Amino acid sequence: MSAPSTSSPPAIVTGRLGYPDSHTFERFLATGGYEGLRKALRLHPEDVAAEVSASNLLGRGGAGFETGRKWSLLPAGKPVRYLVVNGDESEPATFKDHMLIERDPHQLLEGIVIAAYAIGAAQAFLYIRGEFALGLERVEQALEEAYAYGAVGRDIFGSGFSLDIVVHPGAGAYICGEETALLESLEGKRGFPRIKPPYFPAAIGLYGEPTIVNNVETMSNLPWIVTHGGAAFAALGQGRSTGTRIFALSGHVRRPGNYEVEMAKTTFRELIEAEHLGGGVREGRAVKAFVPGGVSSPWFFPEQLDMPLDQDEVGKAGAMLGSGAITVMDDTTCVVRASWRIVKFFWRESCGQCTPCREGSGWLEKVMHRIETGGGREEDLDLLLDVADNISPGLSWPPAQTTICVLGPSIPPSVCSALSRYRDEFLTHVKEGRCPFPEEAR
Repeated sequence: MSAPSTSSPPAIVTGRLGYPDSHTFERFLATGGYEGLRKALRLHPEDVAAEVSASNLLGRGGAGFETGRKWSLLPAGKPVRYLVVNGDESEPATFKDHMLIERDPHQLLEGIVIAAYAIGAAQAFLYIRGEFALGLERVEQALEEAYAYGAVGRDIFGSGFSLDIVVHPGAGAYICGEETALLESLEGKRGFPRIKPPYFPAAIGLYGEPTIVNNVETMSNLPWIVTHGGAAFAALGQGRSTGTRIFALSGHVRRPGNYEVEMAKTTFRELIEAEHLGGGVREGRAVKAFVPGGVSSPWFFPEQLDMPLDQDEVGKAGAMLGSGAITVMDDTTCVVRASWRIVKFFWRESCGQCTPCREGSGWLEKVMHRIETGGGREEDLDLLLDVADNISPGLSWPPAQTTICVLGPSIPPSVCSALSRYRDEFLTHVKEGRCPFPEEAR
């Protein structure tokens, strides 16, 4: 297990957020904005990509795939390539990209231009969740300013490289956070995920052309990496988990919010309890469970609090860092209601393309609701596991799946986590015919 960090890491993507006008063009230029892009344009595209590879920057959207390696999957000899930036951020309790879009849109745009230059794309699309009204307004304003400044458009900073960026608001469908469903949406179609293979975006992506899909926070790291070098980024963190990362901390903590911390050198306990971070659990209560990486992931329990925020360590323990959303549940939490609410979300957001997800999510929701509201039967507990096993055979992690995308396997983890650890609570609901937790504690 890693020892706690003894020095503060640099604020790589949140460094400007202490300024109330961090979103403005003037503040961006006054704090070194677009200098990373100028440096990148003086290098060969292959050298920029090499710096990103050297940084070992893992994608910050959920899957945690190496950014440089993803770029390297683009086939050679294809004249048309696209860059698509995923700003949909629809995982519940995840709000880091929303913050970066609203409060430092120029940093995001600078990262997009650097990435497009590195991969040889002349067209980029920024897909933003439609509910992010202020963020959309600010990023569109920033894009106008970037065009006027010469940081986007034709012959950027006299380098000979040209790029156009299109901002595309989504319509609020969770499934469009999945990269191939996002591409379908961009093409004006229903957001149904594509079957992979053959539709790996790097090979057959937007409009049938090679496409790189990266996350907002991933792009926002690129100006710092180019300015300071990939080795400087890789020196932070440990193993494959390099650099810093924003974690969206929510739930029963005193100071919920976004916190940029050094990966692998910070533990879940530090993030939750440190006074300058989460500040501890509300009212001095004990942690009952916590979600380590967005509601798609299995839950962790108090014995995992001292685990480092390390991609591989969390994976070995049977969960994921995923979207970077950590939700804390204290000892007043009804785990039946908590897991039911998560299942209800996935049931509502299933695109309906695959039968196990479309039907299984509804069955799980009905059974969970029956237990929570006092109509449950003891055999329902085995029924829940049976239905979950039909959606994701083996109920293991990483999950097996019977569906085109991972929304299906995202449904069982909360139910299985709650049931495996707190089966007695489910039985109490059944035997008492009601939820034993007070309404205000649920």
